[in-house]
Amino acid sequence: MDPTAFIAPSAVVLGDVTLGPRSSVWYQAVLRGDMAPIVIGEATNIQDATIIHVDEGKPAVIGARVGVGHRVILHACTVEDECLIGMGSILLNDVHVGTGSVIAAGAVVPEGLRVPPHSLVMGVPARVTRHVDDGLRARIRGTWEHYVAEAARHRRGTFPVERASL
Repeated sequence: MDPTAFIAPSAVVLGDVTLGPRSSVWYQAVLRGDMAPIVIGEATNIQDATIIHVDEGKPAVIGARVGVGHRVILHACTVEDECLIGMGSILLNDVHVGTGSVIAAGAVVPEGLRVPPHSLVMGVPARVTRHVDDGLRARIRGTWEHYVAEAARHRRGTFPVERASL
C-alpha cells in the first residue's frame, strides 16, 4: 500500500490488494483480494460500504482518478481511468468500463459488457445511453479531487462538523 493512501478504520482490506498514491478506501468498504488481485489506481476513491471482490483468476482493476460511489459492488471487473461509478450500482464479472465513462447510480451492468470510452451507462440492465459531455467530465474530476482532499483531512483527524441551525 502506498503511504499516501487512506484506509478508514472500519474498512476491511485483505488479500492481494494494491492501493495507489493518494487513493482512499472509506468507512465500511470491503476489498477482498482473496482469490485474485485487486488493484486501485492513483487518486481513486472507494466510498463508504462499497464491496470489491474477485473470482478465481479474475482480478478487479480500478484505474486512476476514479470515483466509486457509496454502496457499489464491483465484482471481478475492470474500470479504466477517470470514471465515475454511481452510488448503488453493480458491475458483474468481466465488465470493462472504458476511460472517462460514467455508470449511473443504481445501474446493474451485466456480465461481460464492454463500455466504450466516454460513455454514460444507465438502467437495469444497464446500457450505453449517450456520450459523456463536458459537464459530466467536470463532475468526474471534482469527485476525485474532493476525495483526495477529504482523505488527507481524515488521515490528520481534522474533520470538524458544523451544526446546521434549525
